[in-house]
Amino acid sequence: MLRTRLWMGAVLIALTVGALVLDERFAPFYPFLFAVVAGLSVLACVELRNLLPPARRPAGWLCYGSVAAVVAANWVSHFTEHGGSPWACVLGVFTAVVLMAFLAEMAVFQEPGESVVRIGVTVLMAAYLGLFPSFLAQLRWLIGQPGPVDQDYFGPPGRLDLGTTALALAIFVPKMGDVGAYFTGRLLGRHRMAPVLSPKKTWEGAAGGMVGAVATAVGINRLGPYQILPGLWQEVGFGLAVGVVGLLGDLAESLIKRDLRHKDASQVVPGFGGVLDVVDAIIFAAPVSYGWLKLVAKV
Repeated sequence: MLRTRLWMGAVLIALTVGALVLDERFAPFYPFLFAVVAGLSVLACVELRNLLPPARRPAGWLCYGSVAAVVAANWVSHFTEHGGSPWACVLGVFTAVVLMAFLAEMAVFQEPGESVVRIGVTVLMAAYLGLFPSFLAQLRWLIGQPGPVDQDYFGPPGRLDLGTTALALAIFVPKMGDVGAYFTGRLLGRHRMAPVLSPKKTWEGAAGGMVGAVATAVGINRLGPYQILPGLWQEVGFGLAVGVVGLLGDLAESLIKRDLRHKDASQVVPGFGGVLDVVDAIIFAAPVSYGWLKLVAKV
């Protein structure tokens, strides 16, 4: 199991780095990022829907189409000359999804039962697997203003393309926190943190995860093309904040699986389980990553 996790983890890291680097050639459309975010979101939606009892499953076309539409909304404003705010587009599509969830159930309603549950599940999927990843996607277009010593950076004159570093922070900090928690928990774990939700998680593992998250934040920020977190305290703060929320994201997915009586989302990814098991921490931490970089680091 450990060997499988190691080689599969190496493959996932290589694919992520490749997508980040290759996509720089296709600004501002970033097709690789779109393929990865939309593809993983829809696959995770398939897994989540399959976990549900048949009576509580919304129509497949509605679930998958809703998640794909919310993700695609992030790109719409960047394909037109006067596309407006991408967040306005995302919110508009999400609102349409809520309306469609009601209309779909109204069209097939026959008797009292699971209609309200299916509406709630549809909205949950669109928010969890469409809206949350939108915060990750929007980091790709993160732009900063260069200072006097920054004129040699590539990109449009007077602006810095910070998206690669921002995305790397948002992806690898929560994921390396997850890796640090896994290995520290295996070696030193004694005290269970959430015995009902996730019996194998320990406080020692959580501490190791925070160390891994902070170390990753420092490494990426200082070794990447741009240092977008100004100073050590910003790096530590970002690592801890994103690391903690990433851990909560792992527990949130455990809540879903436990409540639906499943151990893994699926067996699509060898050594990890399903797609949702791989991306749970990143999805949950995406809004915090975006908020920290925009509001705290002010980039």
